[in-house]
Amino acid sequence: MITTRMLAATIALTTLAACAVEVPTHVPEKDLAHAWVKHSSDYAALTRQVYAVATRDLERFIADTSWSAMPGQTGADDLPPAVILDVDETVINNVSFQLGFERPFSDRKLEMWDREHVAEPVPGVIEFIKAAQAADVAVFYLTNRPCEKYEDEEAACPQKQTVIDGIRELGLDVEPEFVSLSYERPEWTKEKLIRRQAIAQNYRVIMLLGDDFADFVQCARSSFHPPCTEPATRASRAADVRKYERYWGNGWYILPGPMHGSWTSAR
Repeated sequence: MITTRMLAATIALTTLAACAVEVPTHVPEKDLAHAWVKHSSDYAALTRQVYAVATRDLERFIADTSWSAMPGQTGADDLPPAVILDVDETVINNVSFQLGFERPFSDRKLEMWDREHVAEPVPGVIEFIKAAQAADVAVFYLTNRPCEKYEDEEAACPQKQTVIDGIRELGLDVEPEFVSLSYERPEWTKEKLIRRQAIAQNYRVIMLLGDDFADFVQCARSSFHPPCTEPATRASRAADVRKYERYWGNGWYILPGPMHGSWTSAR
């Protein structure tokens, strides 16, 4: 005879077994950054938050012709406004590539993957860029994807068209003159300062947006490039956070970049 106590114990064990099946497995620690970007609501909420703040600030910075997000830019009152964005993990979300490619990384692998897949946006970026363009703000895209010739292709810089195609796949309008790659010109190194300065000659730069510290601060990489003369360190980068504190969230909008970036090699 099944007693009430035995029945209760059986039900309890069955319930525990069902619960045990539903316990999620933990993502390996080495993959946490990629899993966070791919699956967490936190990431999507955070990037949308960054772009929402930037969108709200557009009107203020357009109206204030004395404002520039480029330290040292002067005499720009009469210049048209512009914003400068990084591309990877700022406009285009490459987490699916990061999760699937065979190590080690190479720019060619990313290039080939992008040609075969439809680009995915960083959450919030489309709304921001469309708001900027609707307000007659020029939108520039600076990427450190290298411009280099492939032996099996005729184009001198096939990577540029791939980047442009990716941006257009997001439903955004962009012309080639608003996209720049590293080494597209000899002086355009991976130090983006030079390209930002080139834009600032003809535009009042009202915002910088990126997922890497070096998208904002000059000479912030441990593998330094001209015009920088020494490697950045964790200490120098921390000092620059404080040096430029008036810009964070106020003309400079940094997105989370846990998967890769200049922070990984700083010592």
